[in-house]
Formats: sequence, C-alpha cells, structure tokens
Amino acid sequence: MASEWATLPLGDLCLKITDGAHSSPPSVQLGKQMASVKDLTRFGVNLKDARHISESDFELLVKQGCQPQVGDVLIAKDGNSALDTTCLVKEPLDAVLLSSVAILRPNPEKLIPEFLKQHLSSQKTIEYLKSEFISGAAIPRVILKDFKRAIINVPPLKEQRAIAHILGTLDDKIELNRKQNETLEAMARALFKAWFVDFEPVRAKLEGRWQRGHSLPGLPAHLYDLFPDRLVDSELGEIPEGWHHSTIGEEVTVCGGSTPSTKEPEFWDGGQHCWATPKDLSALKFPVLLDTDRRITDAGLAKLSSGLLPVGTVLLSSRAPIGYLAIAEVPTAINQGFIAMKCDGVLPNVFVLQWCRESMDAIVGNANGSTFQEISKSNFRPIPVVMPSEPVLASFAQSADSFYRQMVENERESRSLAQLRDTLLPKLISGELRVKGA
Repeated sequence: MASEWATLPLGDLCLKITDGAHSSPPSVQLGKQMASVKDLTRFGVNLKDARHISESDFELLVKQGCQPQVGDVLIAKDGNSALDTTCLVKEPLDAVLLSSVAILRPNPEKLIPEFLKQHLSSQKTIEYLKSEFISGAAIPRVILKDFKRAIINVPPLKEQRAIAHILGTLDDKIELNRKQNETLEAMARALFKAWFVDFEPVRAKLEGRWQRGHSLPGLPAHLYDLFPDRLVDSELGEIPEGWHHSTIGEEVTVCGGSTPSTKEPEFWDGGQHCWATPKDLSALKFPVLLDTDRRITDAGLAKLSSGLLPVGTVLLSSRAPIGYLAIAEVPTAINQGFIAMKCDGVLPNVFVLQWCRESMDAIVGNANGSTFQEISKSNFRPIPVVMPSEPVLASFAQSADSFYRQMVENERESRSLAQLRDTLLPKLISGELRVKGA
C-alpha cells in the first residue's frame, strides 16, 4: 500500500452511521414504499417489489432518519446476505428502509461516497468484515457500532476520486446494459403477446382500424398483407383465419437430462463441457445462458442420453420451481431438472421462449407430484400452440431475434466488464495498482 494512505475506522470517516426502522409498520395496498435488504442491488435500490406503508408511518420514519440521502452508502447488515450487497444512493429515494440496511454517510472532506461503495464491494473487505463482525447464529447480522470501528484503507481525496471514476465507469456501463436489456426483453414480450395472444393485427384489420398503406403503433404498413382479416372458431377458441392448432411436442424436439454419478471423478474433474442445473438459470437476470457453474468431462457426457444440446436450445426448469427460462448460448448438457426444446422445426427459439412465458399457467397446470410439482416431458408435449403462417413467423423472428441478439451482446460485454472490475477493484483500493498504472 502507498505510504501516504491512511488506515482509519469508518466511525472517523463518516458523519453518520445508522440503519432503517427497527419496527415494521403494517403494509397497505397504496402508499409510500419501504425497502429492505432484499431490495438492494449493486447498482441501487430496486423498489419494484418493495412493500407499501401509510403516508403517516412514512413521514414518522423519515423524521427518525430512515430515509437515505443522495451520497449515502447502503449495505446489507442482516440476514444470509449480510455484507454481500453495497450500493450508492445517486438520486433522491422516495422510500424508507428497514433496519436490515445500514446507512453510511461519508464525511466529504475525508471520504468520497463512490470510493466507499467500491471499497465495501471488494471481496477482501467483505471477507474482513464477515470474519470480524458477523454475529448471530440464527440470523447473521452486523451491529452498528461494529461498522464504526471497521478499518479501511483511505488514499488522498484526489486518488479516491480517480479510483471511484475508473470502477464507477465500468459499473455504469454494466447498469446501462442491464437497462437496455430490460427494454429489449419487454419489447419482445409485448410483440409476442400482441401478435400471438391478443391477435391485435387481425383485430385491427377486422375492426377497420388498420388500413392498407397505413401504419399503427407497432403495426407498420409493410406488414399489412401478412395477417388475415378474420378470426375463426377452433377447438380452443377463436384464432386468425389460416392459422392452426398444434402441440409443442409436434413442433420442437423435447428432451431431458440427467446427472452422472458425482462420486466418479472421471465424470467431473477437469470437465470441459457446460452442464446446467436450474440453479444456473435462477441466477440469470435475462434469459441468456452463457456459462454454467459445473462442467463435465467427455466420460460424463457419454452418460447422458440427451448429450450436448446445441446453441439455441430453449431451457425450461421443470421442477423446484417450474419456470426458469433461458436460451443456451453455449453447447450445454443438462441435469434432470429441465425440459429442453431443440427448435429444429418451423418455430424459432425466440418464439418458443415467449410461448413458454405466456403458457406458464398451462405448463404448471400439467405438472404433478407429491413432494414438489414437476412437469414431465410426456405432460409437456401435448400442450397446444397456435401456429401462425410462415410469413408471420418469419417477420416475428426477424424482429425478436434482433432484440435477443442485442441482449446477448450486452450480457457478454457486461460479463467481461464485471471480470475487469473485479480484477481491478482489490488492486486499486489496496494501493497495489496506482491510478496511473491502471
């Protein structure tokens, strides 16, 4: 570490170290939001699933200091994820916090908030804090006075800003990619629902809202002739004229996987083939599988009847729980917890992915099991699918695939940026790598 760096306790570097509310007001349907440790992400507080409390309870907790300010650093202090997630409040947050979140307010004359956020995100810092300050057997937690005496390395302010800028730039690009992917995924889902669930193009023609040579939102003029102008009765309700019913098992190749004996090192040691479990999908923010936690050898692969599934295979977790989805972007073997769909017919994988999302009630409804619900291949294959005309499928695939390919590129870039950030982070905050060298 550079000689001019100081080693100081957080209590000397922060104007305030506190936490959120120690008692939780009752939830209401509409009101102000209250966040907890589950709502923290590396990039900020995600209020999407935060619960609501009354405005009077909210105002009382604001007066008690439970609402963070811009520039505060938040860190998980209670629960199994204690100390694992740290974020910076970059803009006003219209929410209060529960006590599972610690609020650190750096003294700007001593400590840059962005630097503190990066420091507390370092694996070395996390390991130090966990080894020194985690208490509680049933529920791990850190008490506030321990945060105050935790020691960190502090360079001069100028170098703090430079380090925070380098690491923050990487984080900002990762976050931008995430937001872009949220938009792209929403666009693909909305397009599928409009065309293949609500039959909006057909209804617009039927009702005279869409005329040849004119465009509607989401319905450009050049698509007009692709869609029929009538709905006809079928055994499962009205569908566009010229379209027909099939089953998913008739349109894709459905297969499952298995687990080679974990007691046989020759199946696993030095494995070079991706081998997925539903846990690999549970960690994904978007339905793009780029890697797996475990790999198997050629000998292990030979034990799997489904073999190595090709790039483009749609994966659906079939139990515990049913519903994780992804498209494999690497050749992948799978365990027994999947329905795998090789899209070797007319249905493109981007269609099948969205069909699975929209058909999840039917998929779960076909599941059975006493210990846990599981959808078997035999129960999955008969689920009906409405088959559009091939020109409509081709047009959908062109749009949806462009959305998906951009998502894949964003995810690949974010993985590379995260690896770079995680390599630089411990070196920069320890002084091993100086800013000029970085």
